[in-house]
Amino acid sequence: MMPRSKQLLVLALLAVAACSTPPPPPPKPQTTASLHLSRAGFAGLPEWNTASADAALAAFRRSCATLMAKPDTAPMGGAGYAGTVADWRGACADANGDAKAFFEKTFTPYAVSGSAPESISLFTGYYEPQIRGSLIKTGVFQTPVHGMPPDLVRADLGLFNSKLKGEHISGKVAGHALVPYADRAQINAKGVDAPVLFYTDDAVTFFFLQIQGSGRVVFEDGSTARIAYAGENGQPYTAIGRTLIAEGALTREQVSLQTIRAWLLANPARAGAVMETNRSYIFFEQKPLGDTALGSTGSQGVNITPLGSIAVDQRIHALGAPFYVAADGPDPVRAVMVAQDTGGAIRGPVRADIFFGFGAEAERRAGAMKAPGRLYVLLPNALALKLGEGRDYPP
Repeated sequence: MMPRSKQLLVLALLAVAACSTPPPPPPKPQTTASLHLSRAGFAGLPEWNTASADAALAAFRRSCATLMAKPDTAPMGGAGYAGTVADWRGACADANGDAKAFFEKTFTPYAVSGSAPESISLFTGYYEPQIRGSLIKTGVFQTPVHGMPPDLVRADLGLFNSKLKGEHISGKVAGHALVPYADRAQINAKGVDAPVLFYTDDAVTFFFLQIQGSGRVVFEDGSTARIAYAGENGQPYTAIGRTLIAEGALTREQVSLQTIRAWLLANPARAGAVMETNRSYIFFEQKPLGDTALGSTGSQGVNITPLGSIAVDQRIHALGAPFYVAADGPDPVRAVMVAQDTGGAIRGPVRADIFFGFGAEAERRAGAMKAPGRLYVLLPNALALKLGEGRDYPP
């Protein structure tokens, strides 16, 4: 644990930012009236009759186990529309039986929309990749997979300004200042003072593991483990697909996980420099594999469920709340899913990242998912009575 003196120093740094060189500015806070909820009915949800909900019911139960351990007055989070834990106790108690019948009986759907520039609807996908590992640096196993550096600190900006709720900044303490942490290129060139969990033989697959945020490792002796997100360096995330488009290597229509990977493998002399245009760097922790049917632990603290969990913008939406996802595109998705994760690129009210699971098919679907669509939050009926037909947030 960080010494209390250093904790107080970090908390003081931002308060006296005008007296020292500030770190890179945090993302802009959510703008006024950027979220609107409009009451809907299940009959009006796109293709509700053929949609799936079984995975979501199992996921919702896992969320309830976390929520019900909190006091009644604990806020659900986000923009505030989801109320407090007390508003969800009845739904959690009734979470059994036929999945679709449960959701239809217990919840009221609200269409999610927004007025801010970042409110454009976009659904993407993520999956759980697998990499090979060795506990020693040998042969082809040359790329280190790092645990958390002891000098990396994270400041919650919401502690200083309520408008920055949900925002944070990571860096390190240098003298009397919080300064930016090393970026990807610097870490690759000079290393980092952090434990090495293991070495992998595939820098490209490791890069995609960092993008996904978690995965699995298979060691040389055949044993396996989960690699879970532990922290990040606080540097800005850049999708390298944009880099390849800017360089003329790919067109916007061609960009997908698969085409990016193919380009990196076909251009090893340029691959490292392209990957380093994404300055963000993720640190991991190793955990037992556990239930192989589920993914790693998400931001809510529960294992995420294939096609039952989504990552959302935690500044806006409450973790643990179920949503109806109607993502379009060549591989459309129609399903109830539970908000159980977050991500640095997940910004805006109609923005969700669908967890597809583990394996080649999950990778294929996640890599190809980039489509508009519609998003509906499902709120307990008693809470819906308070909201009425709809509301803007902030009010």
